[in-house]
Amino acid sequence: MIDWILAERIATYVAGSGNGKTPTADLSALAAESEARVTAYTGLTPARPLPAPEGIGRREWVVSNIGAMRVLLDPVLDRTSENLGKLRPAIELAMGITLTTEVAVVLGYLAQRVLGQYELVLLDEAVEDRQPRLLFVLPNLGEAVTNFGADEQEFMTWVTLHEVTHAVQFAGVPWLHGHVSGLVQELLRSAELRIEAPRKLRVPTGAELRRIADALRHGDLISVVTDESERATLDRVQAVMAVIEGHAEHVMDAVAPDLLPSLPRLRAAIDRRRKSQKGLSRLLARLLGLEMKLRQYERGKYFCDAVVKARGVEALHHVFSSPEALPTLTELEDPAAWLNRTGLDGPAMLERSSA
Repeated sequence: MIDWILAERIATYVAGSGNGKTPTADLSALAAESEARVTAYTGLTPARPLPAPEGIGRREWVVSNIGAMRVLLDPVLDRTSENLGKLRPAIELAMGITLTTEVAVVLGYLAQRVLGQYELVLLDEAVEDRQPRLLFVLPNLGEAVTNFGADEQEFMTWVTLHEVTHAVQFAGVPWLHGHVSGLVQELLRSAELRIEAPRKLRVPTGAELRRIADALRHGDLISVVTDESERATLDRVQAVMAVIEGHAEHVMDAVAPDLLPSLPRLRAAIDRRRKSQKGLSRLLARLLGLEMKLRQYERGKYFCDAVVKARGVEALHHVFSSPEALPTLTELEDPAAWLNRTGLDGPAMLERSSA
């Protein structure tokens, strides 16, 4: 249903090329230093070599992410098309135009903002069939350095630490890729079933209208288009992503205070950038769930910081011991509840942490 060639062209046009000065920092050296510090702090040992860092432009970022989306979405859309009956050609045409445009605009907008990305296709067989990539969008990094008035080496170190932490997480936790992949596949299967058996048209109730309005007000468009069972799965996705993002933020602060003397100023600059979005950019950020992603950073980092403060870094290592050890969305707001559930709030744990 999606014309991926057309989507790539539209997304590339929307993305533009950027006007930032290309950074000259040595990404390979930064990645090697980051890996050494991250593995030492987290206790995670990658089971395979981390991908080499790649400095790319916006167009290449679009192309790479279209490839990843195509692997995920094409099987679902193909199976859906098979059940459309006699109206299949007309419906495919109408839906194809809509989906192609939506995918293209989303990717084009994101390509203007992404600084770095650990790209991993969320399919069980993806690691063998499509190797992960460690991407850095150079025009966006250059613009950010200029806009923040930051030291280039320090800023590039900051971004590299964050993305390398993600690479270490997925290469060092044997079950993490499969777990996240399973949740995403569960959401896709639910969406496929919902497309095949559409709800009857009806006037929404007052409660449903209030839920929709509240979701849009909080930038949570996804919950508007999902049912109750899908939202339960989505909650688990959001919880694990908050842990992954928050853990990277926590690790970044913990492992390199000597490399990032301006970290408080950099964080303040990014906060101002996020809050300064206006008009269409602000609306798109809310609808695309980018504000939700920012809350994931904040919520996850709060959890990780609190666990380490209460019971030491050894307790935080337990987060990645099994899928069952992951905190729920509620526990992210209440780290003490997670410590209690996992049995890490006892005196023995406290003694080990203070030893």
